Amino acid sequence: MKKALNILIASPEVVPFAKTGGLADVTGALPRALRRLGHNVSVILPRYQMVNEVGRDIRPISTKKRIHVPISARIEEAEIYESKIDKDIPVYFIDKKEYYSRPQLYGTEKGDYPDNAERFIYFSRAILETCKALDMRPDIIHCNDWQTGILPVYLKTLYKDDPFFQRVTTVYTIHNIGYQGIFWHYDMHLTNLGWDIFTIEGIEFYGNINLMKGGILFSDIITTVSKTYSKEIQTEEYGYKLDGVLRKRNKDLYGVINGIDYEIWHPLRDKFIKERYSEYNLSGKDRCKRDLMDIYKLTSKNDSPIVGIISRLADQKGFDLISEIIDEMMRLDMSLVLLGTGTERYNRLFEDVGKRFSGKAGIKIGFDDPLAHKIEAGADIFLMPSRYEPCGLNQLYSLKYGTIPIVRSTGGLNDTIEEFNIQTGKGNGFKFREYSSKELLLTLKKAINIYKNKKDVWKSLMKNAMKEDFSWENSANEYVKLYRKALSNRKLYDEG
Repeated sequence: MKKALNILIASPEVVPFAKTGGLADVTGALPRALRRLGHNVSVILPRYQMVNEVGRDIRPISTKKRIHVPISARIEEAEIYESKIDKDIPVYFIDKKEYYSRPQLYGTEKGDYPDNAERFIYFSRAILETCKALDMRPDIIHCNDWQTGILPVYLKTLYKDDPFFQRVTTVYTIHNIGYQGIFWHYDMHLTNLGWDIFTIEGIEFYGNINLMKGGILFSDIITTVSKTYSKEIQTEEYGYKLDGVLRKRNKDLYGVINGIDYEIWHPLRDKFIKERYSEYNLSGKDRCKRDLMDIYKLTSKNDSPIVGIISRLADQKGFDLISEIIDEMMRLDMSLVLLGTGTERYNRLFEDVGKRFSGKAGIKIGFDDPLAHKIEAGADIFLMPSRYEPCGLNQLYSLKYGTIPIVRSTGGLNDTIEEFNIQTGKGNGFKFREYSSKELLLTLKKAINIYKNKKDVWKSLMKNAMKEDFSWENSANEYVKLYRKALSNRKLYDEG
């Protein structure tokens, strides 16, 4: 039997302590799944102002231990706080009020905080100093996104001769390559690294510092959140100018699809929906649909499908396509419910759609977690026509709720949705390849036609979708294989 691994998950945000997006969901759920597999897992993140707003039972308390972290020509002190996930997963917090005690994690609507380079360079090095202060010797430090990208660089440079870290390996996960942590070269002094690292073979990027590039080049294994996305980011179209660096490390780059937490997102367990249901008894879904119609004041007939959207309203999510055909969509025999917020022009567009198509379009600009559950349970079709999508979670939720996804075949959407074949009865959704509003509209019409005219076929499709299993255990097992591969590669490196 293989020995249990000691794993430290390093992330700028983790549910239930701090969240701006899906990264927090991933780094909150993965430790639980790894722990269920028998591994020893710890988590570390900054102690933001948001962290102090969690429930009393998980509010962090001080360990009374302090660390002293070099940043530029200074030594800055921080305190280590501690909490737990599920009572057996330690969570550590870097408490440095000047950096992290702010209303937002990375910035405001007006832009990023101007000292983000300093805040997260400090965080990455503070993680290593925390390991030493707590005598915590991980086999693996699993780093996530640009905010921890420089940590693998430190392990291979400033800490390479430190006996404490001799057996530590790193796995670096790219959740969205569009956000890379790019800062002007005058911030190089913050890293305390030599200028030999500020080269094309290091963290230099078109005259700037690129923290994600550091994670890619210096980590032992690189992952991203779907197999298709791992290939896409090696192309000029999707690589955001890091495609050449990723091709260079192609043999160490893997795609692992995100899991979802079925304790929260499952129609048999969901505490927010009108009535619970399963693939064996779908009657509850009809009641959830009527509940959704009441919430959004929809007046369409019950045999017309409800198309749901829960999303950030942005071009990346395909809203440029939807905006081109929204009037044609609303003339179809369907209703639309939307929950989300984003680019101001799309906020205004959908507010207008809600007014012009009152009774047929229900629009809520903002975010509402209980309502998101009600949409997943009450809608018939879920729309995700993304330009690119590293993994995507809502299509996975939709499958389990029998709410059939329509997606563009990109990234994780391509990996998780299989085109429904009406002849064979196989498949779990609908997808289109060309990024065009015409293809989106044709695919939507196809789905509505089957829903309206082939009820038995649609019910079989729903059951196909609900049988899918994207639980975290599957994804965690994939990560464990990669952790062991990283350790094996490091051993060979050490011996060599």
